[in-house]
Amino acid sequence: MLYFQLVILAGIIMLAYYFEYTDTFNIHIQGFFCHDSSYMKPYMGPEESSAIPPPILYAVVSGVPVLVITSMESFLFLLQYVSEDLDNREKVIVMGDCCYLNPLVRRIGCFLGVFAFGLFSTDIFANAGQVVTGSLSPYFLTVCKPNYTSLGCAQYILFISQEDACTGDEEEVMGARKSFPSKEAALSAYAAVYIAIYITCTMKSNAMRLAKPLCSLGLICLAFLVCVNRVVEYRNHWCDVIAGFIIGGAIAVFMVVCIVKNFKGKAFLTEIPPEDNMDVVPMVHHPGLEDSLEKFISTQSSITFSDAT
Repeated sequence: MLYFQLVILAGIIMLAYYFEYTDTFNIHIQGFFCHDSSYMKPYMGPEESSAIPPPILYAVVSGVPVLVITSMESFLFLLQYVSEDLDNREKVIVMGDCCYLNPLVRRIGCFLGVFAFGLFSTDIFANAGQVVTGSLSPYFLTVCKPNYTSLGCAQYILFISQEDACTGDEEEVMGARKSFPSKEAALSAYAAVYIAIYITCTMKSNAMRLAKPLCSLGLICLAFLVCVNRVVEYRNHWCDVIAGFIIGGAIAVFMVVCIVKNFKGKAFLTEIPPEDNMDVVPMVHHPGLEDSLEKFISTQSSITFSDAT
């Protein structure tokens, strides 16, 4: 099952790669009205010049959850390790044809694997929505630079649907046709909601009663600031970031509730059996040997009975 899950995860990663870095899927060419003020906002430069550039956003979205989950699970494991009596427990167990896997490694791998699957799924959802809708960014006409005279828009407001209506840079124009939903909002919302629920479900101490909402709301606030930045820099409309936030949050809730069951599972050290139980080794089952032993015991019993009589 592990190999099957790895194959699925690899397939999701490859699909996200094709959406992100190739032109395998053609963007829908959506038309526009001449002099439409909704698409005439100033162009603030490429994505790399943003206040939150994509490399930093992707690094935070993927790195912070890994750091939080790994640190928290390691802390809980060490806390339980110290509190339990480990003198009577085996540290490494070899069972049958498979080696025992440390519960800490298994839990971290499970939570991070589900997180990675949901993260790439969110990226696919956002990219698919952008490709299918071809929604125009607020700065579309600024980079499109249409020739209104040749299009007949000098005196009338017409709906332009020609693919070659733009005279600006082709790469910038194609980037301006991918606005709905906001991928940055979706990814940031997914990571924030996933980690917020993880912190809420993992911290059980009463001393953390105020720390849990503080950390959770702080993460969601950071995701909200990413959405606000996208609107302030005229890279997305409000409806784009709201849709992206809903998509990312919904996928995170689905992953937590339906896949990892609210991060509930067996305690780390309760999965390791005591050493006393390991000393009792069951006899190897062999039908012929058991039959011979039973015949021998019955024979001995009959002889003893006859001698006594």
